[in-house]
Amino acid sequence: MRKELPPSCRIQVADPCKALDCPAIYDLSRPLEIEVGCGKGRFLTSRAAKNPDCEFLGIERMLSRVQSFDGKVRRAGLKNAHILRLEALYTFWYLLPLHHARTVYVFFPDPWPKKKHHSHRLFGPLFLNALWQRLEIGGTLQFSTDHEEYFHTVEECFEADEAERKAKGLAPRYKRVEPMVRGEEEWTEFETLFRGQGLPIFSAAWTALDVDDPPLEPMKVAPEDEPREGIERRNSKGKEWREEHAED
Repeated sequence: MRKELPPSCRIQVADPCKALDCPAIYDLSRPLEIEVGCGKGRFLTSRAAKNPDCEFLGIERMLSRVQSFDGKVRRAGLKNAHILRLEALYTFWYLLPLHHARTVYVFFPDPWPKKKHHSHRLFGPLFLNALWQRLEIGGTLQFSTDHEEYFHTVEECFEADEAERKAKGLAPRYKRVEPMVRGEEEWTEFETLFRGQGLPIFSAAWTALDVDDPPLEPMKVAPEDEPREGIERRNSKGKEWREEHAED
């Protein structure tokens, strides 16, 4: 007889601009860890199996990867792993509980290497604003990439955030710390591939500091960037649109 699998671990999004209807993610009595671009879930399911007292959320846009992640979680019988098919910026801006994530992992994101595509990159002022609001005080962002230029760009994003706050007479909200050390069983699919090819891996981490920061206001987005579950944008001019409408 074929074994019946548990229900899907996928979280359905009714409104991408309202908090998630998922009690497990909003259970403040349990820690929360989030992976942006979780792929098929090699890293996050390993973490979930080892840490049953913690909730884990993967964010992934590609449907085939979401389905693979879901199948892996159900076959393993994991009750503390969940996945969401939505863009990371909107997830962090609107859907997650305030100051609850103890760790956010961004491993090997698409570096969008062509200059004309840099506006598609995750890291920038908007993401850093939303990230601080979702990390618990003392919570950590863990970042790894095989793309050296993008690694330095991310470093510069955090340095620019601190410099801008200093210019306004504000205390920094992030502090750089040593990145975590992961064993081979916690490498992502891409990391396993890159390390197998002998490519250098660049890693860094930042922790959220206890400062005053205003709540996030509704995001101004280009019409083609309106959040929709599962959408994969390749030709968005969202960054240019936001700059043009910055004073509206």
